[in-house]
Amino acid sequence: MPTGYTLAAAACLALSVARAQIPTIRDAPITTFGVTVVDPYGLRGDIYLLRPDTDRLPKFEKLEPAGAVYTSALNIPPRDFQEGFPGVTDRFEWFAIDYSGYFYVDNPGKYRFLLASDDGSKLYIDNKTVIENDGIHSMHAEEGSITLDGGIHRIRLSYFQGPRAAVALILAVARPGEDWRIFSTNEFRPPRNPADWKYGDPNNLPGDEPAGKRKK
Repeated sequence: MPTGYTLAAAACLALSVARAQIPTIRDAPITTFGVTVVDPYGLRGDIYLLRPDTDRLPKFEKLEPAGAVYTSALNIPPRDFQEGFPGVTDRFEWFAIDYSGYFYVDNPGKYRFLLASDDGSKLYIDNKTVIENDGIHSMHAEEGSITLDGGIHRIRLSYFQGPRAAVALILAVARPGEDWRIFSTNEFRPPRNPADWKYGDPNNLPGDEPAGKRKK
């Protein structure tokens, strides 16, 4: 069985590797996986409890969520499993969170996304897979890009935590011609005045899909 020293060494190694993989993002506050207070403009994360032998993201449509959390951003660097599941419970392994929401693009073009996690994760934009980072692994980052028209877009981020000894989840974005920054729905809100919408129809917004029924 791993000793406390071994776990600490593994966590330090994961952190050093993660720093090498992830570009420098300044002024990015650390977040949790979410809170239970509803955020109508943020990401909703449905929580699922997994079997101990899970080694990939589950088929969420076959599971019932155990609860939900809400967040506008995900910037959770590698942290020791003993710190628990920030924002919800002290559960630190064998769980999954399926985040979903919408964001508004007022500058059409090629958007780059970076998804780093321990363990597996996937990013979907408008039901298209942009980043695949699944499986059981230490902190690992993958990049993907997609050309986005102006207007409202659907985003989904699926994440799971397998066995101890660390948890981590980071989603970053680089807008056309800009540097990396932590993705936040607060920075992608549509104009409050419908008359100011350059793209899309504020009277024809996409509706939510029921938890566990979202298509991959």
